[in-house]
Amino acid sequence: MENENQSIEVDLATVKQRTIRGVTALTGRMVVIQIISFLGFFLLTLFLGPAEFGLFFAVSELVAILGYFSDIGLAAALIQKKETPEVQEVRSTFTIQQIIVLSLILIVYILSPWLKNYYHIGNQGTFLLWALIAGFFLASLKTIPSVLLERKLRFDLLAFIEIVETIIFYGLAVVLAWKGFGVISYAWAVLTRGLVGVILVYSFSPWPVGLAFERQSLKHLLKFGVPYQANSFLAVIKDRLMNVVLWKIIGVDGVGILGWAQKWAQMPLRFIMDSVMKVTFPAFSRMQDNQEELKKAIEKTLFFISLLSVPIFAGMILFVKPIILLIPKYGKWEVALISLYFYIFNSFWAAITTPLTNALSAIGKIKTVFKLMVMWTILTWILYPVMAVKFGYNGVALASALVGLSSLVAIWTAKKAIDFNLWSSINKPLFASLVMSLFIIFLKPILGVSVFGILSIITASAIIYFGIIIITTGPTFLDDVKKIFLSLKKS
Repeated sequence: MENENQSIEVDLATVKQRTIRGVTALTGRMVVIQIISFLGFFLLTLFLGPAEFGLFFAVSELVAILGYFSDIGLAAALIQKKETPEVQEVRSTFTIQQIIVLSLILIVYILSPWLKNYYHIGNQGTFLLWALIAGFFLASLKTIPSVLLERKLRFDLLAFIEIVETIIFYGLAVVLAWKGFGVISYAWAVLTRGLVGVILVYSFSPWPVGLAFERQSLKHLLKFGVPYQANSFLAVIKDRLMNVVLWKIIGVDGVGILGWAQKWAQMPLRFIMDSVMKVTFPAFSRMQDNQEELKKAIEKTLFFISLLSVPIFAGMILFVKPIILLIPKYGKWEVALISLYFYIFNSFWAAITTPLTNALSAIGKIKTVFKLMVMWTILTWILYPVMAVKFGYNGVALASALVGLSSLVAIWTAKKAIDFNLWSSINKPLFASLVMSLFIIFLKPILGVSVFGILSIITASAIIYFGIIIITTGPTFLDDVKKIFLSLKKS
């Protein structure tokens, strides 16, 4: 395995080439994933009500908390490590991870009677909980082969696995929900997805599975891994644990409404940013000794994310209500619109700050990111409960928008560490989105609220948006598009 890994370690030129190819491959395949996710989520929220969706969302948050404790940052340390990981390092990481995972499952088993009573989880909720726990265990088995694929920058294979998992999850969940299985639909979908994912990742990335405990290797990995995971731990406290707390304040219906709004508001980020972050973390790590290349890579990343996310955010704000009114059975979610608008505002700031904190982590400034996470966590735990008690679920969404504004501190901090130009990276997408929005506002009363009218406006506004981008960026944008198409053909 050592010889094999050594052969795939890459130089800077290859990193840049594979980064473009990786982003292109992942984004292209993410289009497929997001179309499936979009349709699947829409159909599930059509067949299920806020209470059923809220139960799944809340229980999922409980289980997702466990995932952040499952490897104490060792997987990220393996990705960030400059040298090729040795077999004993990989096996030691796997051993520690499985000890932690099994310990967490035991803790859940011990606490499950209390959880059922405290949150009034019925039999269906209990079955869902243990299905998600089984999915959590299966996901832990995928960590090492996924890390090895990421070190090789083989994001095309990772994207393929995710496509298959997404098809299986939403396909099975929608069919079962349609047949009236309710929240149990999620349970069977989670189990099936987990099993198929493990089989696929081990077929693409086999490794000499074994147990080991090499103290020196673990010490080196933990030096990066523990601070990295500390940031993830704070993210858990800030977001997922807070959602569990809110479950008691605003009820399962309120959690369902917030979950719906949050899911749709983050859809553009899942579509664009997740694939970019997967590729740029190992790529930025390889560029950490070349400041000029790193600066250019960050600016390109910010432009690419803004180029695609900003117009989608603008379009969602302008179109979501007419679309809901067009679908009679979907009218039950109209109560979540105000929350959705606030979450979109939060997602806009996340689109900018996430690549920057990702870059800071990649170049080893984990303590800086940790301080930022402390700030966001404190703000979240102060504002969310207070606003929830005072204004209900809409108050929580407003609090998320206020926390999003604090991203200005993160931008200033990243600017001190890496001399990038934020405004030049996002000004053109912002300007083009503004013009596009004014065009939509002008055209909506003329074409009216109908399927034909909405599709016509979306098509025309997309043409206007990219026309302005081409005019304002000149040959640079077209050259980048050509590179992306060439990478897509090779990937």
